[in-house]
Parts: sequence; structure tokens; C-alpha cells
Amino acid sequence: MKAVNNMAELSTRYDASQVEGKWYARWESAGLFSPEANSAKPSYVITIPPPNITGALHMGHALCYPIQDLLGRYKRLRGFNVLVLPGQDHAGIATQSVVEKLLRKEGTSGAKIGREAFLERTWQWRAESGDQILEQFRRLGCAFDWSRTRFTLDENYAKAVLEIFIDWFDRGLIYRGKRVVNWDPVLKTSVSDIETERKTVKGKLYHIRYPFKDGSGEVVIATTRPETMLADVAVAVHPSDKRYDGLVGKTLILPLVNREIPLIADMYPDPEFGTGAVKITPAHDPNDYLVGVRHSLPMPVLLDESAKITDEGGAYAGLDRYEARKRIVADLEEQGFLVKVDDHEIPLIISERSGEVIEPLLSEQWFANQAELAKPVLEAMKGGKIKFVPERYDRIFTEWLENVHDWTLSRQLWWGHRIPVYFAEDGTAVAAQSWEEAETKSGKTIVRQDDDVLDTWFSSGLWPFATLGWPTETDDLKAFYPTDCLVTSREIIFLWVARMAMMGLDQRKDIPFKEVYIYATVLTENGQRMSKSLGTGVDPLTVIETKGADALRYTLLGQTGYNQDLRYSERRTDDGRNFCSKIWNAVRFVLMNHTGEFPAEPPALQTEDKWLLARLAKTEEIVREAYEKYDLQEACQSLYRFFWSELCDWYIEISKHRLQDPTQSATPRWVLFQALEAFVVMLHPLMPFITEEVYDVLPLQNKAPFVMAARWPEGLAKYADEKAEAEVERWFAITRALRALRAAVALEPGKTMPEAFIEGDLRGGDFVVSTQAWFANLKQGRPQGKAVSASVEGVDLHIPLGEGIDLEKILVSIEKELATATAELASLETRLANPMFAERAKPEVVQAAHTQRDDLKEKLAKLAERRALLNS
Repeated sequence: MKAVNNMAELSTRYDASQVEGKWYARWESAGLFSPEANSAKPSYVITIPPPNITGALHMGHALCYPIQDLLGRYKRLRGFNVLVLPGQDHAGIATQSVVEKLLRKEGTSGAKIGREAFLERTWQWRAESGDQILEQFRRLGCAFDWSRTRFTLDENYAKAVLEIFIDWFDRGLIYRGKRVVNWDPVLKTSVSDIETERKTVKGKLYHIRYPFKDGSGEVVIATTRPETMLADVAVAVHPSDKRYDGLVGKTLILPLVNREIPLIADMYPDPEFGTGAVKITPAHDPNDYLVGVRHSLPMPVLLDESAKITDEGGAYAGLDRYEARKRIVADLEEQGFLVKVDDHEIPLIISERSGEVIEPLLSEQWFANQAELAKPVLEAMKGGKIKFVPERYDRIFTEWLENVHDWTLSRQLWWGHRIPVYFAEDGTAVAAQSWEEAETKSGKTIVRQDDDVLDTWFSSGLWPFATLGWPTETDDLKAFYPTDCLVTSREIIFLWVARMAMMGLDQRKDIPFKEVYIYATVLTENGQRMSKSLGTGVDPLTVIETKGADALRYTLLGQTGYNQDLRYSERRTDDGRNFCSKIWNAVRFVLMNHTGEFPAEPPALQTEDKWLLARLAKTEEIVREAYEKYDLQEACQSLYRFFWSELCDWYIEISKHRLQDPTQSATPRWVLFQALEAFVVMLHPLMPFITEEVYDVLPLQNKAPFVMAARWPEGLAKYADEKAEAEVERWFAITRALRALRAAVALEPGKTMPEAFIEGDLRGGDFVVSTQAWFANLKQGRPQGKAVSASVEGVDLHIPLGEGIDLEKILVSIEKELATATAELASLETRLANPMFAERAKPEVVQAAHTQRDDLKEKLAKLAERRALLNS
């Protein structure tokens, strides 16, 4: 075998750190990430979900952003002018929290240094630490156009944000009003649902007696927050609740406060829960607020921005909410109003940023009329202009749009887009880009600007078009809007996807994206949520450093299709790394058998050559369709099956004798290079680094400077050959049957035995079957004496039980294994059937038991099959 110069570039062992460390800078310096100017090619555009500037890479990122990179790389190979535009979100609450913590370490705070100094300090932090996650995307191999990177607080972007706000304000789509919002008492701001998490804790349910004013009885209510009773304005019961017939409309006396409140009828209370009576505190519960609106009830605010009792609480004013709870419960008990206290599971809403329990609070905020803005989006959805993958999200999205509520736009922060509303001395308000413009626009002297900033989701809602230069009609905007695909998570469909659709259709009169792919949530191997605080998180950078980015991408993308949860495991990542090693070693083998000249297309192909090329053609069709449909799992499986099984395990093995024969080697070498080139190009979107390294050393004709700049394999359909596929697959089925017979009688795999017997026609497959089943000779007919036999594909197969094969001993051994495995399975089944085990054992222990049970069942099936073969 003659080595080629390229072999010097491939070390004997695959090392991801050596391969992956060099290619990214080469791609970037070659300008491969930027679309061509004035290109006649069709465009393909993705504007990536902008990560927070406070962000650090986690497994969700390690899935989301490589999906976008994969789509961009695939479309480049298919001849598209691709733009994958990156950027970052200023992350109002998260960033302000980070800087406040830094200030506390420095012995000061935002309140002490003031707004301007705080913003200056935040910009300083941004300059020092804010680009960390973008650098980490490079480690993942994400080919994004960094020359177009955008930030939601860039000057031009900020002007675009204010322009939409001003437009909506002037059109009456934005207004100031009071609503119950999620309030963080530590950060002292309203927060969106996505910035909170649900947590269930053990608490108490307090049953409190509310007497009728006329002394005719009482109503008992139950609450987990007795402190809020100080702001009760009514007690509600369901109109159908017969227990309260004739009582609705009567007056109750609010305990401790002595205030008169009505008993009202409303659809909100559940007659099946407790007494069916619910206390109504409109300023401190979103459902109570709606009841208050329906019945025109007063809405006293009991808690201030620090969650302390206001003057509405009378004698309890100034107390923290939890201290007030203790005092109120004690007073209720002392005065005879406390009926009982039960243990109770309480669902709490926790602020992700501060860790504090969220307080529902009636607050004056800026709102947008989403119902009006949603109408064009609904029309677009019904017209099929925006499509979700998986398709079921079409219905979920549409239903939300049909029942949408107004959007809370304001946040009580300093870091962000300050709301551009200016007030004159008489209180009139005007929206403008600046103080000077506000005075010109209003014709009055402006005395102050609103202190709040906009919800981060407002500014990120402009992302698909503000990143392209809007409101200026730039060349990029003309060329790349609307975008083609949005890749995002299901948690922000309403918070972000909906807002982008509203803003795009309102301002650009066109959809912002054609398809929305909802990717899966990455869980631990045992199905737990990944979380640093829970100790279940896995750092992608550690995985990249130890196993490689390609292995990590393969692990995650290889489970990505229409499923909405996938499980990360180190074992799967080891499989990805092993796949890289397999590719590496196979390429080394092919190069070792290369003569130095690229073989011309041979005049005649043997059946096995036609089979591999047919399988290559079919693989290309499957992978292309899988990429187009976002079924990345199918693409991974198909490529893996073709390379590992069909190319390496079968074709290379059955071609070794020809590769070593100078008179025959040209044909299998030509076939191998055809297969390797097409395979490497198809795999590139999934595993960009190793494919670039391999492509670089392959001696190919008309080779592109990079595999990233190559063309998708075309013209493979001419190799379709169902007859060759069927013929060779028949040979392999016969080979596998002979291997199974060998295993049944404990013959060592790979060890050549003298002979096997065949009854039937192998139709030209004699050499393949004999060499791959490891027999020196295949004889026609039946052997004399004892033999183990099987029938497959119209052929009877026999292995004589000659010297060295003790059938009785083998059967005894199998029976022992069967008995042991059966006993282990019975014990495990009993354990799994015990409900106490499922309830009390750790989830990972339960999962391990299920896996062990499945393994035992598989083992028993194989043993039974082997016994049947020996007894036949």
C-alpha cells in the first residue's frame, strides 16, 4: 500500500482539540460567514434569538444555536446566499441585578450613586464582560455573520425602538393604566412570566370566619395569605351554589378592620372547593382583579413596592408582609375569627433574578392594546403565511392570539430603553425621540420624562427588521426581510414570537419569518430539568474541552426532530466522539490505499459497488428531506447508518482484497472517494469541524477551498439500483445468519473456520458470504453428522459440530444464564411494581431500574433464540 502526502496531515489518533482549534478563524478570515453583495442567488436568512449579555453557555444554547448554524450551512451548500445574523439583548432586569451585586461588593448601590452613574457603570460592565456568550458560540462552530452583530441598546436600534413606541402612542395603541402585575419586592419592578419560576412549598391554609352584619350567621373563607384580607372588598360565591341562596347581596363585616363588604355572586369561585366562598382582594390577585372590574369594586393597595403594609392596613401599617401575617393570624385567633389552620401545598411564583416571592400588585403601568395588534397576525396564520414546526403550535399560537390580553410595557428599572413619554406642567403627555422634539411636538414646556424603561420583549420584538437597519430602507432590509426561519423555545412563543409577528406586520406590512421551529428542551439523562441551582446542569464548555464540539453537536442534534424533550447523557457524547474517531480512521485507511492519482470513473462496476452507490443516493435523498423538514434526528441516523454500517462494516471489508490488488483497486478507490466526498458534505452541517479537516486532506477533483464552500452532492440519483440493493442485502442477510449460528456454538468472531455448508444459490455472493462470515470454504449440500442449521433468503445454512464444539456444554451454560436472568428480571419486576419504590426512590434510581429491566428482557430473548437454534 502506497501512502500519500495527505497522510502526514492526519495523525494516527483523532484529537478534537487539535482539529477544532484551527478552522473557525480560517472560515471567518475567508469571509464565509457573510452573504454575497448583490447576489443573484436566492437568500436564506435567520436572525438568531439574541442571548442576554449576562448569559453564559448552557445546554439549551448548545442545542438552539447549532440548529441555526446547521440550517445556514446546509443552505449554503444548496446554493443560497445565507445570512445568519447574531446579536445580544440588553436584558434589563438580569443586567441591572448583576451590576447591583457588583456595587454592593464595592460598598455602594444604584440608589446611592444615582441613575446616570449607574448607567455609566453598567456600560462599563457591558464592555468588560458582555460579549462572553458570543465567543462561546464560536466554540460551538456557529457560522454567524459577526460583521452585522447587533445589540438592542445600539444607538440606531434604540431609535427604532422609540419610533415604534411613539407611533403606537400617537395611534392610541399605548395607554397608561392600572393592572395587577408580577411585582418583585427586591428589584422593585414588574416582571414578565418568563422571568419567574413556579415552586411548590409546604404552607398553611387559614380558615377565617366573616360574620354577617345583621348577626344572622357567617361565611367561612380559606386563604393562604391572610395578610391580604386587610384589603378585601367583597366575598364571592358561585351563582349556582345553593348554600348561599338568599344570602347574596347581604353585608359582611371584615374581621380586624370592621369594614362592611358585600357577598356577591360571580362565576370565578369553585363551588367544589371548601366552602365555595372566596375573599376578593382586587389589588393583590389577578383573578380577584377581574372580579373587581366586573363588579366595579374598590381596589385599595395594601402592599407597597417593598411588600410592606401601607396605611390601608391601619394598625399593621409598616410591617413586612410575613410579619404582618403572624400578627394577623394571632389577632384572628384571639378575637375568635380563626376557625382552623390546615397544612397545605402552596404554589409560589418566584423571581428568577432576585429569588424573592413575587407579589401580585395593582400598579400603574404602560400597556399596549395587543388585541388590535393581533388581528393581522391572525390573518397571516389563517392564510398559512407563518408556519410552526411541530405543526401543533399553529393551533396553540392562534388560540392565544384570539384571547390575547393587553401587554404590560413598563419596567421600574434604569437599564434599558427609557420610555419616551414627556409631561408638561399641566400633566399632558407626548411621545417623542427627545426632550426638544417633545416640546416642539406639544408646543408646551416639558418638565419631566417618564422614569420607567420598556419591557425587554418590546425592544427584542423589532429584532427581525431593526437588525437590518429599519427604519432606514437599507439594502440589507430590502434583501433579507422577511427572514426565513426562527428557531426558538416554546416558553417564549407568546412573549417574543407573537410580539415580533405583531411588530413586523404592523411596521413592515409583512411577516417577520416564514417558519418557526420550536426546538426541544434539554433534560438530564434521568429526565430532570437542567439547573445549576439544583446541581443538574452540565457545562457545554467542559464537554467541548473533553470530547469536542462536534461530539456535543452530534449528541444534541441527533435527538432533534419533532420531539419536545430530549435527554443529554455523557454516554451519548462518547458515541459522538467515537463516530468522529470512526470517520478519522476510515479516511486514514482510504488514504493509505490511495496510489497518488485520482481514479477515473471505471467502465464497469461490480454488484457491491453499485449497491454502495445506490445506498449513497438513497441516503442523500433522506438527509436532504430531513434537513428541509427539521428532522435532524433522521438525518443523523441516516448518515451514521450509511457510514458506519454500509460503508465501513460492509463495503470496505468486502473490498479489501480488491484494494490490495493493483489490477482491481481503481474501482473500489473511485467508489470510496465518491462516497466519502458526498458523505462529508452532507455531514458538514451537523459536524462542521471534523468534516472540514477531512475534506481538506481528501484528494478530490474540482475541490472547493473549504467544505463549507462546497456544493451539495447532486446527480446521485443516477446510481439508484434497486436490483443491486436487493441482491447485496440478500448476501448480507445470509452472512448475518451464518454469524448467528457461529455465535450460537460459541465460535470466536473473526476466526476463520474450515467450512460451512450451503443448500441454495448465493447468486454471486459466495466470496462476500465466506469472507464476512469467516469460513475458508462454502460447500454445497448437508454435512454428515450433527450440525446447527438455519434458513434465510431461500438458503439453508449448516455448521457442522466438529472438534472443539461441545453442544451439550453450550446448552447447559445457556440454561444457567436463562435461569439467572429470569430470576433477576422477576425480582426487578416486583420492585418496579411496588408503588413505594416509584414514590420514594430518586428518579435516577427508578430510571436505572427500568433500563436494567429492558436490558434483561433483551438478554433473555437472545438466549432463547440461541437455544432454539441449537435445538433445531
